[in-house]
Amino acid sequence: MASFNKVLILGNLGSDPEIAYTGSGLAVARFNVATNEVWIDQEGNQQQHTEWHRVVVWGKQAERCKEYLKKGSTVFVEGRLRTRQFEDRNSNKRVVVEVIAQRVQFIGTRGAGGAHEPAEVVADEIAQAPAPNGAIADDDVPF
Repeated sequence: MASFNKVLILGNLGSDPEIAYTGSGLAVARFNVATNEVWIDQEGNQQQHTEWHRVVVWGKQAERCKEYLKKGSTVFVEGRLRTRQFEDRNSNKRVVVEVIAQRVQFIGTRGAGGAHEPAEVVADEIAQAPAPNGAIADDDVPF
């Protein structure tokens, strides 16, 4: 039986991307994207819920995200979900759900002087990205 793991997110960055490098020199960027859900409740009042998504981007794509994205930037992210566990500094077990980006599209970004910067960064180096089975050890991830 086949399986499918695909995530599509359109939202805004909550802070500037953070970038680090693995021991082998591979760039990895992380940032949070907010999506909003708005609805009218039974009393006719508008309600809103913000969901935060932790996004991980690898390789050259990570470097471009760090260069072009800032807090508040609108992005379209296409990727897959990954859940991982780790122990924090106090030896508490933590679970993190992340979106491993395969494509990041910058929406409405402009560079210095008003020139349009690349609108889309596609994972052209997918072969460098970690395998879905977690081939990169948690100790090698610099966050």
